[in-house]
Amino acid sequence: MKGILQGRYTKEFREEAVKLVTEEKLSLPRAARRLSLPPSTLTTWVRAYKEGKLGEIGKTYRPLTEIEMELARTKKELVEAKMERDILKKAAAYFAKESLPSTRR
Repeated sequence: MKGILQGRYTKEFREEAVKLVTEEKLSLPRAARRLSLPPSTLTTWVRAYKEGKLGEIGKTYRPLTEIEMELARTKKELVEAKMERDILKKAAAYFAKESLPSTRR
């Protein structure tokens, strides 16, 4: 999504995500979907884990402030609310058309 800060994940989150794949034997795509991650990100983390470099990922980024995290969450919620609104508009139009008296007899 445009404008939303790209994932800066905590060390603990990365470790738990890797555990899903390595210890719980969940497939990469399924684990990525479950965590709402791009599969390529999880692949990178698993590769780094196998090389013993998982702890080095994310060190170059400054931590997000609480305001930045809240802004990202709010933007994501707004996108979801707009999608839901559009679906409801289409459903309302469909049912309104269905409830009109038929012109054929």
